Amino acid sequence: MSRPRHVGLPWYAEEHYEALRASLPDGAKLPPRYETWRIATEQMEREVQRSGVAVVRVPIEVAAFTAWCARTGTPGDGSGRARYAAEIVAGTDPA
Repeated sequence: MSRPRHVGLPWYAEEHYEALRASLPDGAKLPPRYETWRIATEQMEREVQRSGVAVVRVPIEVAAFTAWCARTGTPGDGSGRARYAAEIVAGTDPA
């Protein structure tokens, strides 16, 4: 099985982080502070890049993501956000 050339990484803007945490079904699992989430996510991003896989940051916006979840029947949890990001990177327009 070959390694993907690029992967989508769900990315949260600092100004929307609190609203996202409050609206996501698993939002309580995200760190309370944006800075903590950002540092951990950037570390993971670097590790993936070191393996030779390009990382594409995919912004998660509450309205667009919620609408996509409703349309596709996908839960709005971590696996749903990963699928959303993967579909954007693959070029399938989830919007």
